[in-house]
Amino acid sequence: MIGSRMIGAFVACLVVLSAVVAHAGLPTDQLKGAIERVVKTLDNPALKGEAKVAERRSAVRKIANDIFDFSEIARRSLGRHWAARSEAEQREFVMLFGDLLERAYISKIDTYGGEKIVYTGERAEGDIAVVTTKIISKNGTEVPIDYRMLRKGSDRWLVYDVNIEGVSLVSNYRTQFNKIIQTSSYAELVKKMKTKQGELSLDDDKQGKPRTQ
Repeated sequence: MIGSRMIGAFVACLVVLSAVVAHAGLPTDQLKGAIERVVKTLDNPALKGEAKVAERRSAVRKIANDIFDFSEIARRSLGRHWAARSEAEQREFVMLFGDLLERAYISKIDTYGGEKIVYTGERAEGDIAVVTTKIISKNGTEVPIDYRMLRKGSDRWLVYDVNIEGVSLVSNYRTQFNKIIQTSSYAELVKKMKTKQGELSLDDDKQGKPRTQ
């Protein structure tokens, strides 16, 4: 269910080694701040090495929760099927999808390094902002990535969608989820997600990482 290219680009912003800011407002500042915290975590000598994989990923996951609105991402990804769900089902879906999304990209955190992120602009209107960036790899390849953010409270901004080379992360999942629900059922979608969660939990156990509840 989770495309490795989409997830790979999604997490790329969290593992860059340097950053260039062309135009910065509060949304850009907060996104950049989260990235810098991740870089600092990955550079921490106390968290390096195979023996520290679980601890390192746990630290990065906490930072991700501070900048990504996983509840909003889950709601938008379920799309029109969200309203038909009970409050209990909505809570379950948010927890399940949020956990899967986090696990999917955090598991790739150690595969990146050497990229540079360039902040190319920021557009804000009311409670919505778009921070435009591009990731530049070591070989010079550029990948445009736009981060759509929502204002939470008076001055906090959280990412609710990521547009990678013109493809929306939320739209990508919405298409997948809608197809499963239409051809089978919502229950089948939840079943598939729980199966995937179980597989990722087994991988975590092999690395000594405690399961999340």
